[in-house]
Amino acid sequence: MGVQSTVVFADLFGSTGVFEALGNAKATEAVIRITAWVAQKLSSHDGRVVKFLGDGVLATFNDNTSALAAVVDTQRSYQTLLSHMPPKSYMPLRIGVAHGGVEMVDDDCYGDAVNIAARLSELTGPHQIWVNAAVVGNGKVPPGAQVRPLGPIHIRGRSEPCTVCQIEWQEEDNSDLFTIAAPADSMYDDVSPDALGGQIELSWLDNHKLFKSFEMPIHIGRTRQVEFLVNDARVSRTHARVDWRNGCVVLVDVSSYGSWIRFAGGGADLLLRREECVLHGRGEISLGTPFGDPSAPVVAFSVL
Repeated sequence: MGVQSTVVFADLFGSTGVFEALGNAKATEAVIRITAWVAQKLSSHDGRVVKFLGDGVLATFNDNTSALAAVVDTQRSYQTLLSHMPPKSYMPLRIGVAHGGVEMVDDDCYGDAVNIAARLSELTGPHQIWVNAAVVGNGKVPPGAQVRPLGPIHIRGRSEPCTVCQIEWQEEDNSDLFTIAAPADSMYDDVSPDALGGQIELSWLDNHKLFKSFEMPIHIGRTRQVEFLVNDARVSRTHARVDWRNGCVVLVDVSSYGSWIRFAGGGADLLLRREECVLHGRGEISLGTPFGDPSAPVVAFSVL
């Protein structure tokens, strides 16, 4: 039976490393415990848990507002759990949400919204929530949360790009720049699919380079063998990699000390340690040390 529904896909990031560190038995126990907690959290906001998919949970909601309240509360509450986890068990959540048509068959669900929610969960970074425009078009975000438009992003398996927004759920974030004043699905109507993504510009001191999608992956580091050189002792020889994946520019940290990401317009800094996230719009990458260090080697980026 076809219905309009809001689909949530939440999965644990970094579970492969946890299985390697803890072994199959202990890692499986940790994954089962956390996904059961996530399912209970979504259910407490009137969500219907459809199934568990390895280290992920698929749920549906009757309306966008309930789904947004559920995923924001889940991320906020999960931070408390994360703070008590040993490093070897550290698995942040990433969540994709999509509203659209769903086919219900034998207590399972199928359809475009299910596929989009799963793909958004794959594309987003740890601790993040990505939603399609229909979710925020007629849904209300909880107090303290804000909406950041990311624009059209290509979703694997779909010919047309999907207009995506990020939900900034950290309560201390408070910027009017995150708030959508107009319906999100009309914000990018005039953007040609041929102009979406495709290249990234990187700048550090007097080093400015533009890389096109067919030139990726490229590497950032302090040896002359990399495509973008940042000659600073805090930068690993090969510190990060920039991939072109499913129509998106993805930064992958491969360093010893991590990379900090800051997007233009505000929001919390994102720390990557052997993790990855999609780069969008403009922002900065601090390599090997936080932005608070005034001498930090900071690379500016612009996804065009």
